[in-house]
Amino acid sequence: MADNTQSPGATWLVFAFLTVVSWGVYGVFLHTGQTQMGGGDPALARYKAFLFVGIAYFLTAVLAPLALLMVKGAAFSGYTTKGMVWSLIAGIVGAIGAFGVLLAFGAGGKPGVVMSIVFAGAPVVNAVYSLVSHPPPGGWTTIKWPFYLGIVMAAVGGCLVTFFKPAAAPPPKAKAPILQSMPATARLK
Repeated sequence: MADNTQSPGATWLVFAFLTVVSWGVYGVFLHTGQTQMGGGDPALARYKAFLFVGIAYFLTAVLAPLALLMVKGAAFSGYTTKGMVWSLIAGIVGAIGAFGVLLAFGAGGKPGVVMSIVFAGAPVVNAVYSLVSHPPPGGWTTIKWPFYLGIVMAAVGGCLVTFFKPAAAPPPKAKAPILQSMPATARLK
């Protein structure tokens, strides 16, 4: 895969939407995996599901980039301590977040509600953290009002989706078996 960080265009947007779609179905798939896990104990089912999330991360986040780095001849060189530490921290907070999603499901949260809160709240946390870490030139007073409105809209949007999410359709009822009519002679006996 080519490195597109220096090229103009909207390739980044395609990858951003790939992430939106992937993370958009993540909670539902994770909840389904947890509910389909055997063993009888729902808490253990959550841990088993999370174990397989870890295996999936290993396959896609360890083996795939390692193969790409090996092909480019950069698999075992060019690492810095700061880069490795911050990348490990990022992986840890990502895994904590994924585990938090599972725990929320275990505490009674529904995938649509939990993920709405997560995906409305995460951009707000990102924006605030970014502002605290890297204040704009001239300070916070130079930030235009639409930025703050966007944060409020994200929070309100998450609340609206959470509180007014349509209820799922009830599962279809099993049809009663149709009895074959008996011959008239058999009914008379």
